[in-house]
Amino acid sequence: MTKFVKPAAQGLYNPANEHDACGVGFIAHIKGDKSHLIVDQGLQILDNLTHRGATGFDPLLGDGAGILVQIPDQFFRNIGDLGFDLPLSGEYGVGMVFLPQDDVSRTKIQEVLEEFTVTEGQEVLGWRDVPVDNSGISQTARDVEPVIRQLFIRRGAHCQTEQDFERKLFVIRKQAEHRVSSSVDVGVGGFYLTSMSARTIVYKGMLLASQVGDYYSDLSDKAFASSLALVHQRFSTNTFPSWELAHPFRMIGHNGEFNTLRGNINWMRARQKALFSPVVREDLDKLWPLIDEIQSDSACFDNALELLVLSGYSVAQAMMLLIPEAWSGNALMSRDRKNFFEYHAPVMEPWDGPAAVAFTDGIQIGATLDRNGLRPARYVVTKDDLVIMASEVGVLPVEEKNVAHKWRLEPGKMLLIDTNQGRIIGDEEIKETLIAERDYGALLRESKIVLSDLSAADEERSFRNADALLDLQQSFGFTQEDIKFVLMPMGESGQEGTGSMGNDSPLAVLSDKNKSLYNYFKQLFAQVTNPPVDPIREELVMSLISYVGPKPNLLGVDYETVVKRLELSQPILDFDQYDALVGISKSTDGAFDSEVIDITFPQAHGPDGLEQALSAICSKAESAVQNGKTILILSDSKVDSERVAIPALLATSGVHHHLVRLGLRTKTGLVVSTGSARETHHFALLAGYGAEAIHPWLAMETLSSVSVQLKEDADTIHKNYVKAIGKGLNKVMSKMGISTYQSYCGAQIFEAIGLNTEFIDRFFTGTSSNVEGIGIQEIAVESISEHNRAFSEKDPTLIDSLDAGGEYAFRVRGEAHMWTPDSIATLQRATRTNEYSTYKEYAEMINQQSRRHMTLRGLFEINPLGEPVPIDEVEPWTDIVKRFATGAMSLGSISTEAHTTLAIAMNRIGGKSNTGEGGEDPGRFQPVTTKTSTKNVLGSVVITDVDLEEGDTLRSKIKQVASGRFGVTAEYLANADQIQIKVAQGAKPGEGGQLPGHKVSQYIAKLRFSVPGVGLISPPPHHDIYSIEDLAQLIHDLKNANPKATISVKLVSEIGVGTVAAGVSKAKSDHVVIAGYDGGTGASPLSSIKHAG
Repeated sequence: MTKFVKPAAQGLYNPANEHDACGVGFIAHIKGDKSHLIVDQGLQILDNLTHRGATGFDPLLGDGAGILVQIPDQFFRNIGDLGFDLPLSGEYGVGMVFLPQDDVSRTKIQEVLEEFTVTEGQEVLGWRDVPVDNSGISQTARDVEPVIRQLFIRRGAHCQTEQDFERKLFVIRKQAEHRVSSSVDVGVGGFYLTSMSARTIVYKGMLLASQVGDYYSDLSDKAFASSLALVHQRFSTNTFPSWELAHPFRMIGHNGEFNTLRGNINWMRARQKALFSPVVREDLDKLWPLIDEIQSDSACFDNALELLVLSGYSVAQAMMLLIPEAWSGNALMSRDRKNFFEYHAPVMEPWDGPAAVAFTDGIQIGATLDRNGLRPARYVVTKDDLVIMASEVGVLPVEEKNVAHKWRLEPGKMLLIDTNQGRIIGDEEIKETLIAERDYGALLRESKIVLSDLSAADEERSFRNADALLDLQQSFGFTQEDIKFVLMPMGESGQEGTGSMGNDSPLAVLSDKNKSLYNYFKQLFAQVTNPPVDPIREELVMSLISYVGPKPNLLGVDYETVVKRLELSQPILDFDQYDALVGISKSTDGAFDSEVIDITFPQAHGPDGLEQALSAICSKAESAVQNGKTILILSDSKVDSERVAIPALLATSGVHHHLVRLGLRTKTGLVVSTGSARETHHFALLAGYGAEAIHPWLAMETLSSVSVQLKEDADTIHKNYVKAIGKGLNKVMSKMGISTYQSYCGAQIFEAIGLNTEFIDRFFTGTSSNVEGIGIQEIAVESISEHNRAFSEKDPTLIDSLDAGGEYAFRVRGEAHMWTPDSIATLQRATRTNEYSTYKEYAEMINQQSRRHMTLRGLFEINPLGEPVPIDEVEPWTDIVKRFATGAMSLGSISTEAHTTLAIAMNRIGGKSNTGEGGEDPGRFQPVTTKTSTKNVLGSVVITDVDLEEGDTLRSKIKQVASGRFGVTAEYLANADQIQIKVAQGAKPGEGGQLPGHKVSQYIAKLRFSVPGVGLISPPPHHDIYSIEDLAQLIHDLKNANPKATISVKLVSEIGVGTVAAGVSKAKSDHVVIAGYDGGTGASPLSSIKHAG
């Protein structure tokens, strides 16, 4: 697709960060009877989905709307001035083309289309100008309005079937798009093919739902008939006009967001040289690049679906490959159905994320939901043979007596109408028909190899002595904290360690310590436009299954030849599994063949040696794949006094992207054996950049060395550790709304902070990095420095022990912290003595942080403005403090005394305190009318009393509404000046709030409508916010609950949060609060505190 011109990536803006959500629907006549009524009703459905779209400052400027219908053959034949004769229906195709307003560019593009039409053996019949009425649309939309023309193409003699013709039209379209986008002399702005088909045509644009029918006069003609109509109303978080991003696309209308998009695109590109289609044949090479990376996720999915359907898959089976239902953990699913999904799982990684997708090939029309069911889809079947499906009920008036059946789509299920067969095909029949075609159980028994079933060498394992182990630990940057706070809790309990408060240590790029490359990446997370998944309550849909080795041919699965596949129940390898992988050629009779590639380099080569070694490693990987090695194992186990470990993340991503670029990645599996990986974040990064399995050899050796302290044998500790990492991976994946490791692998759900663009583009292609920083040379210097500290330049204090660390708590000689023992003591002294001089001493300590460069904001300098403004022209402090607001800390996470004191203080100065998500005692809602104390107002729950003056109030002006809805009542909402919807919090975005059971007293339980002593964990998503339009609904409801209150939405900073905030504003929020990564919390996994946000 050739895009309309929009701003390029600049500053903090990147068009790749734009999101959308929407309303989708269709109407179809089951028997395939075509009528204009279907088109009219389709437009009526669209109009009734208006509230699922949005407008910005201009009430006439929509985010996009459109309708997909069958080719209106009789309508076209009725046009008197068409200028050519039409062949029989099905013997011609129509291209709906957006063209530039510039005459020269428009002519050149039309010539390109005609050229490829002829080259592909088809005949150009002629062009038709599509009549439009733009008088009712926004001036902004008119400014970028394309010239819209239709190209009519006669089917060539060599196209034997209608499907052959559809394929040729697809090939013509892709080649024209590629030519135009790569031609400097053509001019790319304004060109887009909304559809090119002999079956369907798409009318859409930068329009409001109600404008589509008026804008396109074709749609009003009584001869314009179809037996189906698929419609879509878009709600975009961006603010730039975009005609081409309106839905429907060529085959789908999509409500949702594919969170795994980057990985899906990479894997599709990686398949390029490995794919072969017996149907598309030599035309396949003409389709690449198949997916334009800067279009929307929905458009990318549409491209993938087109390829599968035109390569021979039925539209239903193609949808099942792209969006499979949850099968691995579903105890209620039949064995035969599980066999079907398991057999096809290695063929295609799922496009994962919340999705309600309506789809059609012009004959069949249907809809499916994602495996979690995170988008609404309701349908009605009428007695007069209509099926109406939409994002909600009531989009068309249907008399109850005419309803034959009504229901909703369920997670992973499908609804299909075949207009040729004249019937509805239910989910059960669709899948059972496909399952019955082959004995998938037998195929699995012949092809499936489970790694845990392979026996490793039968020998007793020995580990290094303490001194050798210490050297290795130090060379990989281990600290005492890593063992105490990270490894030991996992090995002991199978749970990741938790922490509290916030993150007051510097970003990796600003630290004066050597930092692991892992620390330069932050986990991304879902907020507003798509929900996180609850990995505990929704465990059924979560899967850590990983497939290692070559991927089957997507476009021609060979069911006759037994092709072995290697399956892992989870991606973390213990020593036996790793040894089995190294020796897999022998144990599988050559079905798999692995090669271990050393990822260390000679210390003597200096910093330049790392880049040279990386190039050599990529070349070795390339040669190994070309020589038939089906599993590549990147290992740094050869590190010693003379060899330095290349950061495993750098080697993994470098090799992964090198093979992707060469089209070789799907011909091999990628495994990493590293001493650097020890915490959840490390494994998530390795997975995100292509590792299908990971062996943390040094972490496991370290755990073996502390088995006596943990009072467990090494095997048990290793199992607990693997279990803990698995839980952690599920939590990290779920933050972004991703349910399967297979989808997460290679998906790159991270942003980099402090790595330069050249380095990122080369080794971490496609990763966002808005803050420049170090590159490969600095990483090499730090790697050698860390190595030398361990082997040749050891600090005398570290001869017998690891560095203290100081990442999680302040340590002398450790990592810097903004909160130090001195600063805390000074603050306490200042508050107790109420001495201004002591406060100034404290303030100076804190202000020094900027000079120590611990935060990005600390890098800013305030430009002097010259002469000071006279004080009488400055806003008085009494007005300034009214804008002050406290952080949102719930009652329970902090004491009653602290919570009430904050409210009293902020009310006295005119500011606002925030309840947090734990509710508030109704006794605090009324102002104090006489001199009293907090104990008199609240009773015995107050331990330390505070005197109150007449006029004081304990009421928090900001009332928070979080996913757990703790303490939220009508009275609570009515007593708010501002209601804040907590979508995410800085300390652990993508996760819910957590209050340990020991903090849930009888008083706290009463306020939260819970039970004393029971821990309270808010779900990661709000149960009623799964998209931007859901948020708009909640904002609307809260404004009705308290019309006097303003509505605030709390987000967390990440790449692209600005576009999400724009969508929140369009959802009619009055305020948007964006929390930083360093926010506080009562309890959170350590990896979330340090590495998310």
